[in-house]
Amino acid sequence: MRRWGILRAFAASGILVLGAAGCASNGDAGKVQSDASEARRLAEEANAKATTAAADAAAARTAAELAAQDAKQANEKADRIFQKSLHK
Repeated sequence: MRRWGILRAFAASGILVLGAAGCASNGDAGKVQSDASEARRLAEEANAKATTAAADAAAARTAAELAAQDAKQANEKADRIFQKSLHK
């Protein structure tokens, strides 16, 4: 019998603590919700910027590869011209 009394006391104190915490958080619920909304907005904005940056990086890489290919072709052409000039 005594054991059940102790368990009921713990359960009652737990309910009171949760109730008090709930009352305290009810007033802050709006602030927490607005903070969460702001955090979500910032995360979505950051995601959009990251997507744009990834697209820009891909375009820059493509341009760099094309420029490297053009430079290689120009170098090969210059080398052929130089080799011809040595044989003359």
